[in-house]
Amino acid sequence: QVQLVESGGGLVQAGGSLRLSCAASGIIFIINRMGWFRQAPGKQRELVAAMTKDGTNYADSVKGRFTISRDYLKKTVHLQMNSLKPEDTAVYYCNLQVPSGDYWGQGTQVTVSS
Repeated sequence: QVQLVESGGGLVQAGGSLRLSCAASGIIFIINRMGWFRQAPGKQRELVAAMTKDGTNYADSVKGRFTISRDYLKKTVHLQMNSLKPEDTAVYYCNLQVPSGDYWGQGTQVTVSS
């Protein structure tokens, strides 16, 4: 059984930084995508940043501020978030996509105060 455990959310002032981490456990042979999504109240879940075999994708709203990184041996993925804005406030979910489907973490709250 694959599990994703997230850490690193919290409350920060606008302009501050946070680092999210996600550790995957279980038997995983092929990873199609590993990354982060977020969902703000009343909005749909959206891609923030993700890494695939073809490269790295970022949402336009976070380009230049967020950086995703991955440790392949430890099966972890990190999201360094700098210059945070109040509109970055959301629950952030770690995502692991394998050929059979998607796995999700439990979510971690990120709140950016103005």
